[in-house]
Amino acid sequence: MKSFNVFKEKTGNLAGEGGIRWRRTWAWIRGRLQERMEQNAKESRRSQAYSPTVGAEGGGGGRGEVGWRIITVLMLVSNEAPGVPPGEAVSVVVGENGIFLRLCVFVKVRHQQTSTRAEPCPRLSLRGRVRPPNVTDMLLLHFINISSFGQQKELQDLETMEQRSQTEAALLVLCSPAVQQDGCTSGLCLSARSRTRTMAQQAPIDPTKMGEGRAIAVLTSGGDAQGMNAAVRATVRVGLYTGAKVYFVHEGYQGLVDGGDHIRPATWESVSMMLQLGGTVIGSARCQDFRTKEGRTKAAYNLVKLGITNLCVIGGDGSLTGANQFRTEWKDLLADLIKDGKITATEAKSSSHLNIVGMVGSIDNDFCGTDMTIGTDSALHRIIEIVDAITTTAQSHQRTFILEVMGRHCGYLALVTALACGADWVFIPEMPPDEGWEDHLCRRLTEQRGRGSRLNIIIVAEGAIDRHGKPITCDLIKELVSKKLGFDTRTTILGHVQRGGTPSAFDRILASRMGVEAVMALLEATPDTPACVVSLSGNMAVRLPLMECVQVTKDVTTAMAEGRFDEAVKLRGKSFENNWNTYKMLAHIHPPETKSNINIAILNVGAPCAGMNAAVRAAVRIGLLQGHQMLAVHDSFDGLAHGMIEPITWAGVAGWTGKGGSILGTKRSLPHEFMEEISLSITKFNIHGIVIIGGFEAFLGGLEMVQAREKYEELCIPLVIVPATVSNNVPGSDFSIGADTALNMITMTCDRIKQSAAGTKRRVFIVETMGGFCGYLATMAGLASGADAAYIYEEPFNIHHLEMNVEHLVEKMKTTVKRGLILRNEKCNANYTTDFIFNLYSEEGKGVFDCRKNVLGHMQQGGTPSPFDRNFGTKMGIKSVLWLTDKLKECYRHGRIFANSQDSACVLGMRKRALVFQPLAELKEETDFEHRIPKKQWWLGLRPILKILAKYKINLDISHKAAMEHVIKRRGLVPQ
Repeated sequence: MKSFNVFKEKTGNLAGEGGIRWRRTWAWIRGRLQERMEQNAKESRRSQAYSPTVGAEGGGGGRGEVGWRIITVLMLVSNEAPGVPPGEAVSVVVGENGIFLRLCVFVKVRHQQTSTRAEPCPRLSLRGRVRPPNVTDMLLLHFINISSFGQQKELQDLETMEQRSQTEAALLVLCSPAVQQDGCTSGLCLSARSRTRTMAQQAPIDPTKMGEGRAIAVLTSGGDAQGMNAAVRATVRVGLYTGAKVYFVHEGYQGLVDGGDHIRPATWESVSMMLQLGGTVIGSARCQDFRTKEGRTKAAYNLVKLGITNLCVIGGDGSLTGANQFRTEWKDLLADLIKDGKITATEAKSSSHLNIVGMVGSIDNDFCGTDMTIGTDSALHRIIEIVDAITTTAQSHQRTFILEVMGRHCGYLALVTALACGADWVFIPEMPPDEGWEDHLCRRLTEQRGRGSRLNIIIVAEGAIDRHGKPITCDLIKELVSKKLGFDTRTTILGHVQRGGTPSAFDRILASRMGVEAVMALLEATPDTPACVVSLSGNMAVRLPLMECVQVTKDVTTAMAEGRFDEAVKLRGKSFENNWNTYKMLAHIHPPETKSNINIAILNVGAPCAGMNAAVRAAVRIGLLQGHQMLAVHDSFDGLAHGMIEPITWAGVAGWTGKGGSILGTKRSLPHEFMEEISLSITKFNIHGIVIIGGFEAFLGGLEMVQAREKYEELCIPLVIVPATVSNNVPGSDFSIGADTALNMITMTCDRIKQSAAGTKRRVFIVETMGGFCGYLATMAGLASGADAAYIYEEPFNIHHLEMNVEHLVEKMKTTVKRGLILRNEKCNANYTTDFIFNLYSEEGKGVFDCRKNVLGHMQQGGTPSPFDRNFGTKMGIKSVLWLTDKLKECYRHGRIFANSQDSACVLGMRKRALVFQPLAELKEETDFEHRIPKKQWWLGLRPILKILAKYKINLDISHKAAMEHVIKRRGLVPQ
């Protein structure tokens, strides 16, 4: 046998007893494999079960084809496990005390598909999915990678080894990657000997029983932040949903040390009406006692007496560092308590390990590892509200305003504020101005006034410094501007107003998602699991090792202290770095003297939304900086067809960032109505590229223009679609410009409606939201406002669901929470209209509650753009023109621009963690054109959270939990 010859070559140099034992090992393995294959074949014929075919290169094969499957025998002696990836090598652990050999057995098998469905079989278990192979041919090919044999002690006799395998393990089938894709997530299939134990271990987990017998404590510490209450609410309700006991710890770590009434049980009703409140209702305090070991010992005593072994901490880096220290000292603290006779050994054993999970609540957004901390977006709302108010008075008197924002040693708030309001200058500690900044600042302000600007805005972070570490204050800048330029200058220090007010919709949703993930992380934690922090990366919740994040956060401070400012910006993370690069690009107000002879047209299409003007402003200014001539197209494709096109200048878009709606004008008409006229206008105005900012009509219009390229050569120019619609229904992007502003408008209205319902008692409101067939607004607003239900098209419902919701509200009215809020997407169902649902609830709720309805209408399209939409629009506008510039260079051939490839017409969208360009032609397959929505939508995964927080008894899918990542590796800071 060829494999045996190879085996002899590999082991021939093992003399004496070692060589004999190798051969005996091989003979034993071969015998066990042959027995198992024969048994498998018999059982497969009986079970008539389905088996997948796996191609030789990891791909799938057809019926009866020959494929690969890796098979090995594993004797579980210690905690050793196969550590080599499938397809390379498989560990076979032989002997005791960590003595093992490594070998890889490749088995060539032929699979037969004897049934089209998987049927239960008592032989093999694949983590709840049964999938026994039907093997008709087996050929051992060769051994590889034999090593580490007999380096420490002699192997035990093979008889003992065989006996151990029969009692502790048995045959393990390690599937190739293709099999794993087909359904085997673990890659391990256990045989009948360990069937009972394994199936018990791998049975599907019931999320409603995960927390039975366990207790969770939640506390807020450090500076307060809007959205903390939403995090507390989600933690409490999801904890109760899992069957755990949940406790409030009032006054932060001080309450943990003092114990008594400071640690109280939490109930479902006790966290009602918290979402819309700023700050933290359970209190926060800076505790000196917890900094001492005596204080931490008291805290440990209080937790042990209540049986609490899971701690959820909402706070900044200092609070989370203290929690991690508490966790690492836990065993020593228990030992001290036993020694002092305060707790028994039994109590210590039942509380032997403390699990910690953190959520970062801080308006500063100074914690590395997360794109946004809880409270940051709300603080930006407060700042922008004040800046917008100041702008009107500054324009009236031609004044220069200097505003100081909070943030300690982090410039995030200042930087994003500068982008959102179009400030003339920003001072941040991560990147101090160069030497001679005083002259540069005065020159910049003078130039802006010379361009017709009636005001100047300067944003200063409270920790701003110069290159020598000297603080830069508002008074210093005021004195400079007043004396050198003679401008009427005022200063405003915003202070703690930034911490107050109602949380934004973004912060409520972020905190709710983090609260759910925090509970799951606590209940899934083991003694070996490091303390983690739940973070946001793009639109994804991730878990990161707590101390890694703390270390990188400290590294930023060190880098700034040592003058390594470029590194400090990078350490802040991709989001911060992108914001800084965006600001630098827009800070240059001198377009190049050499022109590119490129003309780029910009138009808005579809319904108006907040943030459109910010995107236009950014696109115009970055285009001018590239040397292009920017053309403004009024009234969408109508204007493009009828020549309503004019050049637009740098000053022409001044102040557009904070204005809602569409200044250019927008219509829903599509280009197919006048394609001939559009092609003539493109020729007349010598247009080389087009930026289309709009909703689903913009997407359809772009597709029509691409399809018309065959007939009209003038349309063979690059074009890019920038999604901008309150409906958030443009394929190719997880978010659209304008959706956040609309969401905040709905949330604010729902808060007022809930307040009315709470005052009236026993009242239910039916609220209709916009969005067409897309249920994004209804779902996210429901999550942000604490709705009892949200009806959407993507999740079909019938009269039984409506009946269940009515019964749910009837039960709710028996509690202390005597109000209800139901959201309905405008096109969720043609028959179950808002009037129908209102009448149904009114009739079925007679004697228990009364009902009111509210159709929000077009108020959702108006309003001042939110900070998120301003910055998102700015980034999208810049990115679109830079992409067009590169694409125009690629398409320039023989003295003209000709673009007819698929990648010359794209949608710019946010996908999970990045802005990406996707060809329109590819997105056609992902689009439901009848209902004007993408076929797959990420936010549908948040629907169960909405229902659980409303106390519906459903099963939460925990298979898609956030994975533990590493912030240092993710940021590329670890040397390879």
